[in-house]
Amino acid sequence: MRRAIVVSARGLGSASPNPPVGCVILDRGGRVVGEGYHRRKGEAHAEVNALAAAGDRAVGGTAVVTLEPCNHYGRTPPCREALIDAGVARVVIAVMDPTSRGEGGAALLRQAGVDVEQGVLAEEALLVLGPWLASLTLERPFITWVQGPDSEVLSAEVGLLRQSHDLVVGAGGLVEEGRPGSHGAGVFRVPDRPLGGDAGHVLKVLGETGARSVLVVGDAAVPSLEQRADRLIRYLPFTATSQAPLPPGYRLGEVTRGVGYVRVVGLRN
Repeated sequence: MRRAIVVSARGLGSASPNPPVGCVILDRGGRVVGEGYHRRKGEAHAEVNALAAAGDRAVGGTAVVTLEPCNHYGRTPPCREALIDAGVARVVIAVMDPTSRGEGGAALLRQAGVDVEQGVLAEEALLVLGPWLASLTLERPFITWVQGPDSEVLSAEVGLLRQSHDLVVGAGGLVEEGRPGSHGAGVFRVPDRPLGGDAGHVLKVLGETGARSVLVVGDAAVPSLEQRADRLIRYLPFTATSQAPLPPGYRLGEVTRGVGYVRVVGLRN
């Protein structure tokens, strides 16, 4: 499962509005014979890509997947059908899909005689699926805000984070795709005007883009969103560490030391 979780991370920043899912196929002897992830909406899902890599070696084997296989016909056929047709004998699931339609993929796999185990390393799978699941509950994208003085260290962090976020909001509320051109055509939209106005309006605009994760950079990007961020990453110079590291409503998630600064990660309560 940990291998499937790592594979799933390759879909961050491109799979939205779909979830970033990973799948690993084991043969009858427990050997890895295929793996795959969901790249973007409209393309093959993780299970189908992994089964294609495994070929006939999937028969009688095990599919290890980070999210419950889907059970509906959309732009692609349901993954539970692909697993059954491939002759997989066992499916191991980390997180159940709250968007499952009807009985759900796991239930229909069991009805087809497939052994199903669920809840395996679910907490670890949330390292990748967490923002997607949170966005479903919040009915808006999961927002990460990075704040601190301009520096090479801050630029490096932003450069890394934008790889796994759908949209990046910078100075003046300008919006760009985290990785330009990474999302599926017709299912994702980048606002062509700077964001502004109250938080409710900004969140509504972001929610209509198809994004599940948004990275906000800099103190003056969209001031109205500061109290609505789900995760804050702050770079505090040593001269400022005596100040309140986080606004009310956040708990410390991580504290690390750098050269001349303390990096603080705050998570919304």
